[in-house]
Amino acid sequence: MASTSKDNFVVLELKDPLVIGAETTQKEIFISTSDICTWNLPLILSHESIKVKAERSRLIQHSTYFSGLLVGSFSESCLDHVSVYWNLETTVNVLKFIYGCPLDLSFNNFLPLLEGALFFGLDDLLLECKTWFCRTTSTKGLSSVQIPLDSIIEIWNFGLDHAIDFLAELCTGYFARNFMWAVSCSSFSYVPFNLLCSCIEHPHLTVDSEKHLCEALLGWLTSNVGSMEFSSNTEDDYGSILEKVQLNLLPLWFASGKRRNHYFSKLADESTSDIFSLMKDPSMSSCCVLRVSGRNSRIRLTEYTEKVDLSGCPQITSAFLLSALPCSNNMDLTLTGTLNRSSVKLQCFDGARHLISQSLFQLLAFEAVCEVDVSKCPNIHFEAAIELFCKSFPSLKILKASYCSHFKLETLFHLVRECPLVNEVDLTTDVSPIIPTQVSIVSATVEEYQELGGVSYKILKDKPLLSSITKLVLKGRSDIDDMDLQKLSLLSSSLSYLNIKGCTSVTDMGISKLICKSMKLHSLVVSDTYFGRNSTLVLCSDSPLDGFPAMPCELNFSTSLAFRLQKLHIGGCKNVDVRSLLQLMSCTYSLKSLCLRETVVDDHALNNFSGSSLEKLDISETMVSGASLTQLVRRNPGLKLFKVRSCRKLSLWEGRLEVVEALPYHGFSGEELSFELSRRCTLEGAEFGWGLSPFSLKNLGPAIRSLRTITVGLGGTLGEYGLELLLTVCPLLEAVVLHFQVLPVKPKRG
Repeated sequence: MASTSKDNFVVLELKDPLVIGAETTQKEIFISTSDICTWNLPLILSHESIKVKAERSRLIQHSTYFSGLLVGSFSESCLDHVSVYWNLETTVNVLKFIYGCPLDLSFNNFLPLLEGALFFGLDDLLLECKTWFCRTTSTKGLSSVQIPLDSIIEIWNFGLDHAIDFLAELCTGYFARNFMWAVSCSSFSYVPFNLLCSCIEHPHLTVDSEKHLCEALLGWLTSNVGSMEFSSNTEDDYGSILEKVQLNLLPLWFASGKRRNHYFSKLADESTSDIFSLMKDPSMSSCCVLRVSGRNSRIRLTEYTEKVDLSGCPQITSAFLLSALPCSNNMDLTLTGTLNRSSVKLQCFDGARHLISQSLFQLLAFEAVCEVDVSKCPNIHFEAAIELFCKSFPSLKILKASYCSHFKLETLFHLVRECPLVNEVDLTTDVSPIIPTQVSIVSATVEEYQELGGVSYKILKDKPLLSSITKLVLKGRSDIDDMDLQKLSLLSSSLSYLNIKGCTSVTDMGISKLICKSMKLHSLVVSDTYFGRNSTLVLCSDSPLDGFPAMPCELNFSTSLAFRLQKLHIGGCKNVDVRSLLQLMSCTYSLKSLCLRETVVDDHALNNFSGSSLEKLDISETMVSGASLTQLVRRNPGLKLFKVRSCRKLSLWEGRLEVVEALPYHGFSGEELSFELSRRCTLEGAEFGWGLSPFSLKNLGPAIRSLRTITVGLGGTLGEYGLELLLTVCPLLEAVVLHFQVLPVKPKRG
C-alpha cells in the first residue's frame, strides 16, 4: 500500500532552457501542489530550478503531454522524478490551472498561456484562452481597446505559424473594427501586408472616410516599400492595395494633391476625372451616379462606425448620398423611375424631384453613428439630406456643415425637428475681413422687427420642441442678423456654447436678447461683433429672465451668467467701453479661456478679475502693463496659452520688464513677470511682441519648455541666434510664426 501511495506522486523538476546557468537569487526550491493556491509566485520564480510534488493521476487526466510522458512508452513513465524544460512562469501557471486555480488572462500572458496549452495538451486551457480572446476582441467601441497593436501583430503571426485559424480571424476583425485607432499607433507601419489586406477586405472595416483610409495606406507603403529594396513586381503588388480605396468618395483637393504621389498618381487622376464628371450635373439621379461611379460608391458603414466624414467633397449631392448609403436590398436602380409608392422626395438645385420608392430603398440604420461632417459640400440639398440622416443615423448628435452658406436657419429648425438628439451644430464660414465699426446696421432693436415668418419657425413656435442643441457655432455667418437671433432664441433653453464670432450683421441689442434667454450658457464667443454694453448688463445681471434688470450689487453676482462662464471671447469688440469691461471682469470668476484682444481693457479692469482657473489668455494689442499681468499669472498657475503680442506697455529688454505708466504696485520689479511665468506656468502656446529677445527666451526657459506653437510679432527680435536657441529651449516646438522679423539668408532647420 505504501508503494502504491508513493506511485501516486511524481516530482516535476521545472527548468527554463533559456536561462539555465544564468545568475539567480537562489538555485532551487521544493514546493507541493497540496498548497498550490497559496504559492508565492515572485519568490518561486526567482529560483533557477523548481521541484514540484504533484499527483501523477491528475496530471495524466488533464494533460496529454503528461499522459504520454507518465504512462506511455517513454523511460520517464516508470520514474518518480521528471524534468520539464519550458518557460517557468508559463509552466507554473499551467500547473495552477490543472489544479483548479483561476487564471487572470491579459494580453501580456495570453500568448505564453496559449502556447503552454498547445505544448502540454490542455484542451480546457485552450478553450479558456479562445473564449477570453473572443470576448476581448469583440467588445465595441474605441474606448474598450485593451490590446496594443504590436500584440495583435504578434498574436496574428503566432496563429499563422501554428495554423490556429481563430486567431487570424479575430485579430483581423479587431484590427478592422479599430482601424482608426490602429493608424495612430507607432507600430502601424509594422503591420504585415497580408494582415493589412485582410483588414481592408473585412466587412467590419471601420474608417471615418476614404481619405483617412487612403492616407493610412500611403503612409504604410512609404514606410515599408520606400525603406527596403523590392523588385518592381513586389512594389506593384503592394501598391495594388490602393485599388481598394473608393475613389469617388475622396475630397477633390485631396485627390488632386496626390497626382504626383509615386504610388497613387494613376488612381488620383482617375479619381479627379470621376469627381469632375459627377460635378458637371449636380442634379444627377442616383441611377446615373452608380453608372458613373461603378461599384466603388458605397460609404463604408458598419455597426461600429461612430463618425462619417464627407467633408471637402463637392461631388456629393442628395441623390449621391441616397445611392451611397447602404440599404437592405441591392436592386436594379433603373427600375426606380416607375415606382411612386411610399416615396421619399429629394429636391436638387435645378428644381428637379426624384421619386424613389421606400419599398426598394430601405435604408439601413446605423445606431453607433453620432457625428456627420459634410463641410465644404456645396451641392448637398440639406433638407433632403436631413431626411436621409434621420433614417440612417437615428443617434446623430453632431452635425458639421462648415462653409455651406446655403445651410439656412430654416434648415436648422428642420434638423431639430427630424433629429431630436442632435446637440452640436457647426455652420462656420470664413470670417469677413470687414472691420465691424465700418458696417452700417439698419436697425438696432428687435422690437421694431415684424413677426417672423418661415414654415419651420412657425411650427416650432406653435408646437415647441425640446431642443437638445447645446453647442452652436455660427462663426463668420455675416448673413445672420438680429431677426435670425430671435429665431434662435427658440433653441436657447439647452444652449450652453454659442460662437457668433465675425457675425457683423447682428447688433448688441440682438445679442443681449439671445443671451438673456440662454440660461445654461457657459461659453460665449462673440469676437469681432457689436457685443457691447447691453450684452454686458445681461451677463452681469442677477439671474436675468425678462428684459434688462438693474446693475447688480458688487458683492452679489454668483447667480449671474458671467459668474458661470468658462469661456469668454470678446476680442475686437469696439463697443465694449471701459466701464462695461470693469463690470464684466468683476463678475467673471470661473473663466478658463479669456480673449480681450483689441479691446479697451486696462490694468484696473484686469485686476478686478479674481478668477484662478485660467488656461488661455489673449490680451494682444491692449494697453495692459506687466504689473497687472504679473498679479494675474500668480493667481492662475494653470496658464497654457499666453498671447501678449503688440502690447506696447509691455516690453522685455535684456531680461528686464520695462513698464510704462504701470500701476504703483509696491515691490514690483521689471523681472517679476518673467519670473512668475517661469516659476508657475507650463505654456503650450504663446504670442510675444515688443522687446522679446534671445535673452528673454533664456529667462522664460522653464515656462516655454513644453511650447508647441509660438508667434513673434512687431517689436520682437530673435534673429538667427534666437531661432537656434528657440529650437534648443523648446524641444516640442511644432510651429513658429514670425511677423515683421529679419530672417537669416539661410535659416537652419531643426
